[in-house]
Formats: sequence, C-alpha cells, structure tokens
Amino acid sequence: HEEIFNRINDYKDLCDAIGADYKNCVKPCQEHTKNIRNVKQKMNKGNLDFEQEEYKSTDGLITNQTNIALATTNADCILLIFFDPVKKVIANVHSGWKGTLQRISVETVKKMQADYGSEPKDIICCICPSIRKCHFKVHADVQEPYYNEFKDLKGIDEIIAKVPDEERWSIDTVEINKIILKEAGLKAENIIDSNICSVCNSDLIHSFRVEKEGYGLSTAIIELK
Repeated sequence: HEEIFNRINDYKDLCDAIGADYKNCVKPCQEHTKNIRNVKQKMNKGNLDFEQEEYKSTDGLITNQTNIALATTNADCILLIFFDPVKKVIANVHSGWKGTLQRISVETVKKMQADYGSEPKDIICCICPSIRKCHFKVHADVQEPYYNEFKDLKGIDEIIAKVPDEERWSIDTVEINKIILKEAGLKAENIIDSNICSVCNSDLIHSFRVEKEGYGLSTAIIELK
C-alpha cells in the first residue's frame, strides 16, 4: 500500500507540473513487446494499479481523446512521444532494445495511420533521454539479431560498431529508430531528439545500468487538452 501511495504522489507531482490531472493517467505494463493499444476512455480511479490487467503485454498507447494522459516509464530504454497536430492524435511508446528490434516505433506510425487516418508526414516524434551508443554495449546474443534485422540500413557498420579489444559491440538504437521512422514517412525535422544519455546524466535521470538493484524510473507523459 505504501508503494502505491508513493506512486500516486509521484504521478500527482508530475501531472501538477504540466497542468494535468493524475487521475487521467493511463499506463501500459511494458513487457518489451511491440503491442500498442488504443485508449478510448479513462479507466483509472486514482490508484494507478489498473494497468497490470487492462494493458498487459502492452508497450505503446494511442488516443485522440482529450484529457487522457498517456504515461510510460524507463530507466535507460527509449521512450517515444508522438503527436499528429492535424488529426489530433497522440501516442506514448516504450522501446527498449527488444522493442526497437521489433520496430515498435514503426508499428505505432502504422496504427496511427490505420486507426486514426494520420499521415506520416504530419507526425512529430520526440525521443526522450535514454541510453546512447556511448554506453549501450552488448555481446553477440544481442548484436547478431540486431545486425540481421537492420543490416540493410545505411551506415549499419557505424550504427553497430565493434568495441576495440572486446567481444562486445556498441549499438546506436536511437539512430536506428530515427532511420526507420524516416523510412516510414516521418520528416527528418519532425523527429526531435533530446540528445541526452541516461547513463551519462544519471545524476539527473534514472539509469538501471548505474543504479542497479533498487533503480528508479523516469516518466514521460503526454495529453491532449
């Protein structure tokens, strides 16, 4: 009960800061899938505990309804905020390394097109602080599926680069998302990157790789007024 109480207070503080009502928050459970759900109405009664059932196996939310605040959390993973100012549609997406590998960002654009009539050229995508290539170093079990999935991308040997004198590779998952979003039809100028590494700035932003056990979570929230 104390954990839920603290979480409610955290969301209340965040929402107060942006002029939103924390009781309007909707959050997926985030299980590193490529699943995205439409949100038609608020179901939260103020305890922020509903997401475990209602949005199980979900890593992205989309709505065209006003006064519904879409929330996601991260501690190194990429969070992507989408806004179509023409059709008045928003999305909030959690794209960890597994989500990026499954191209959840592109799946979001496709769903905005199919379900809300969005045109990719109108969609704005903001990339929140996350782990960057400077610190996202992986072994072959991650490098191999990444290379196989994205080997046709221009500059892939720079995006997935061998770490000197190590059996590890650095992967620029942010750059991958930028490229595949542009391939999906987004304008380069509409892809807005915070350019902030969560590991380099762990004094300001939560990072699992720095904090380890007991790590905290950063939160991204977007709402249509």
